[in-house]
Amino acid sequence: MKDKVIISKIKYKKEIAKDIFEFIIDADNELNNSKPGQFIHIKCGEGVYLRRPISICDVYDNNLRFIFQVKGKGTKILSEKKEGEYLDVLGPLGNGFSVSRKFNNPVVIGGGIGVYPMLMTAKKSGASAILGFRNKDAVTLYDDFKAVCENVYITTDDGSFSRKGFVTDVLKELIMENKVDAIFACGPHMMLKAIQTIAKENNIFCELSLEERMGCGIGACLCCATKIKDEELEEGYKFSHVCKHGPVFNSNEVIF
Repeated sequence: MKDKVIISKIKYKKEIAKDIFEFIIDADNELNNSKPGQFIHIKCGEGVYLRRPISICDVYDNNLRFIFQVKGKGTKILSEKKEGEYLDVLGPLGNGFSVSRKFNNPVVIGGGIGVYPMLMTAKKSGASAILGFRNKDAVTLYDDFKAVCENVYITTDDGSFSRKGFVTDVLKELIMENKVDAIFACGPHMMLKAIQTIAKENNIFCELSLEERMGCGIGACLCCATKIKDEELEEGYKFSHVCKHGPVFNSNEVIF
């Protein structure tokens, strides 16, 4: 197998919000080469056959930080791991954001658990951040983003923290002020679809990180195959693996 399995020690663990856990694992290995937007594929434990894909939040000082929400049996077992235990990790996997390109006013946008992979992306690109949460109890990493971004905008669905509304409301305002020339985003499909439309209407470079269920994580199965535009084909699209060809795609390629 080309992608190497790494046995990595859990150095830190904390529940930072209800059912949302932060882990820091040893990255004195290939994980230290992780790029913004990539992910790791984690073996959760006994009784769970398939690994779980989790976005990389940050890499620093031979540490890899990731944050996930408990959604089922696998992530529940993972959340019960303790500091000092070891994780069976495959990674880093996938293609990340184009943070090496030079933009004057890049913006990262994260919604829900899609906020977490955007921290490293913001740090590497010098972008401002627009982050969307359900309510104030779900707001996480605010101070982390403020430490690496000149501007951080928070929206909540109910207005219980900062401003009420959607990340796209802030995005439109910044575009009107000529403060956006690139967009990097991760979150629910409805949010990404709206961002895709805004970017196209304003001719702004945009990359989207897609969230899909995965099996193998390395492109060998068809679990995460998704439609991507291809005008050279009669159908007008092809199927690409989110795990191998993504999870980051140019927004012009994505079919929702």
